[in-house]
Amino acid sequence: MANIKIRLSIDEKIYEEFKRYCEEKELTISKEVELFMKGVIKGEEYDRV
Repeated sequence: MANIKIRLSIDEKIYEEFKRYCEEKELTISKEVELFMKGVIKGEEYDRV
């Protein structure tokens, strides 16, 4: 499958915290978002505050 580019509007503080989280764990933000989306599609629960 081909990857596509998307544009998101995210709270700056949340983005910066998540960016640090990913950097510390040597993860990419895009892959983590993709995994989150796959989980939602599969019906996995998440904390929706």
